[in-house]
Amino acid sequence: MRPVDHARFGPVAGRGFAEVRDSLVELPPGWWAVVITFEGEVTALRFEEVCDAQPARSGAPWAGLTGAWQTTVARDAYVTGTERIREHIAEGTVYQVNLCRIMSHPLAEWPDLDALGAVLEEQNPAPFSGVIDAPTAGVGVVCASPELYLRIDGSTITSGPIKGTAPTPEELLGKDFAENVMIVDLVRNDLSHVCAPGTVEVDALCALEHHPGLVHLTSYVTGRLRPEITWPEILDATFPPGSVSGAPKSSALTVINELEATPRGPYCGAIGWIDTRDPECPRAELAVGIRSFFVREDGDGLSLCFGTGAGITWGSDPELEWAETELKATRLIGLASSGLSGRYP
Repeated sequence: MRPVDHARFGPVAGRGFAEVRDSLVELPPGWWAVVITFEGEVTALRFEEVCDAQPARSGAPWAGLTGAWQTTVARDAYVTGTERIREHIAEGTVYQVNLCRIMSHPLAEWPDLDALGAVLEEQNPAPFSGVIDAPTAGVGVVCASPELYLRIDGSTITSGPIKGTAPTPEELLGKDFAENVMIVDLVRNDLSHVCAPGTVEVDALCALEHHPGLVHLTSYVTGRLRPEITWPEILDATFPPGSVSGAPKSSALTVINELEATPRGPYCGAIGWIDTRDPECPRAELAVGIRSFFVREDGDGLSLCFGTGAGITWGSDPELEWAETELKATRLIGLASSGLSGRYP
């Protein structure tokens, strides 16, 4: 029998679904699984029991999806969008914009997300893997994100932006390093709005990290939160994550709205947990919602969705940026399609 609504991240699992909220304002004490869409919609699910996570695999193995995946932005449109962003950069309105597309596959019923999570954890391990399987609340996410949006441990806050992706270290470009430094500066500025003066520091810059099928450049920025800072204030200062929006963030979001007709949803938002049981030492770990599948319900029924994108700068080659979106998607789409050869545009 498949388990009822539950969530798990790393070694921790939540059972006994108790309530759902659409805001992080004054969360009551508890352990909350959280999904924040790129557009800012919050879903927080409180679970009454917090326990050690059981093995990801449920009763039956993941059956795999057999049809073709659809994409919201085809290759030609993505190349055109990349060129349009370069025009914005030439005009001086932005320095960098993350251009994304959402891929989808129709579903006949609510999927066995634990089974999919087991496949990903075995074949594509990620530091922020997790599952939120809560059909009662209409929330279904399988997270295989390599990127830390925010970690809070007492008064310490940490962000780990990723910019720079390639199949191997040797294939990273100068553009990748420049893009990372640009976003680190943005994250430093974001955290300075909620941290005590002089406490925001870059602990690692452009660190090389290996992940299945590719490498990333990751930086880590920390700070000490000012007393009495609230979650709404933290989100106002830092959301959406700079690595998946652009710089300056406000101008980049305007360009994204111009070029992306479909909402990103949980993709490029935040996925993870918040623990408010100890008011003296709040804890949280939220990943950037990349390399993750999510269930979407609309007029056409249920779909399993997956987002992919790339950061566009003046030095971008449109065809190479499209290839980066394929690199990020190929392995995971293949795993969801019962192999490493999932068909998609």
